[in-house]
Amino acid sequence: MKTTKHKAYGASTNTADLELMEIDRREVGANDVKIDILYCGICHSDIHQVRNDWKNSKYPVVPGHEIIGRVVELGSEVTKYKQGDLVGVGCMVDSCKNCDSCHQDLEQFCINGATFTYNSPDKHLGGHTFGGYSTGVTVNQDFVLKIPENIDARGAAPLLCAGITTFSPLNHWNVKKGDKVGIVGLGGLGHMGVKFANAMGAHVVMITTSPNKAEDAKRLGAHEVLISKDQEQMSAHANSFDFILNTVPVGHDINPYVNLLKIDATMVLVGAVEPLGSVNGGGLIMGRKRVAGSLIGGIKETQEMLDFCGEHNITSDVEMVNMQDVNNAFERVVAADVKYRFVIDMESLKN
Repeated sequence: MKTTKHKAYGASTNTADLELMEIDRREVGANDVKIDILYCGICHSDIHQVRNDWKNSKYPVVPGHEIIGRVVELGSEVTKYKQGDLVGVGCMVDSCKNCDSCHQDLEQFCINGATFTYNSPDKHLGGHTFGGYSTGVTVNQDFVLKIPENIDARGAAPLLCAGITTFSPLNHWNVKKGDKVGIVGLGGLGHMGVKFANAMGAHVVMITTSPNKAEDAKRLGAHEVLISKDQEQMSAHANSFDFILNTVPVGHDINPYVNLLKIDATMVLVGAVEPLGSVNGGGLIMGRKRVAGSLIGGIKETQEMLDFCGEHNITSDVEMVNMQDVNNAFERVVAADVKYRFVIDMESLKN
């Protein structure tokens, strides 16, 4: 198969800094869209993968699954896009398309394994896939998303991971006008959860350990702030939430949050991909409460989320960085020193 060389930034080992490298991308096939990448968000998953925190990394790792760009070339059978369209690519670039999950538009749960944007087996070229920290990418049209032209393209990049990760559970559990919704943790995910829940008409409560985040939470759309370390406040809110979205990225004690749920209400975890502390069964049993998990969304739901963002003018709060500063940006993400997502300007790589 013919390939084209692209500039990229990647890591050659789990202890190496990201550095300039050259990667191969496939030439456009019949159903492919070739994208000139304009922006790519930095997700904490990128750092985990580069540093092999999940023990499954293949090197070199070229991260990036929050890709925004313009269509520059189309395969002969592409019907969904035209040259110049503003498009996005999220966490997946393919799936089997034949299993029960794929038939239900849940490609993220593909039973035969979705092809993730980076560090997945590459069906076309062999080896593994490379992500969006690069000048261009070629993707099957079924895994390309249309970005509304009325929203800021830079702030749209994190919608492709942080956005859909928070929109999907709010959408799946039918959050609606008047519901009391708690968002636990005000970071890259949490700030999107606040914006979406507010736009859905919910009464939004930011639940945080940090009183100094209260002002920003309200700016983003929270109606109240609940300091989870304050027992008096937690008691006052007990058994009152219709839904809680828990974005905390590390293992933690979820029992105090279970206590906040109404009868038959659900808390969904989207952040902690690791063991949690002991859960007291009594907290769940005495109220028929549920704790669930959620990944990203399928392609259909991701497009619904982007259309919703276009209607409500929702984007992520971002800080722009040049590709040459990506290693410093990684350190700042780990230190939670960003409000609320970094986005790389790919012009800095092209030049």
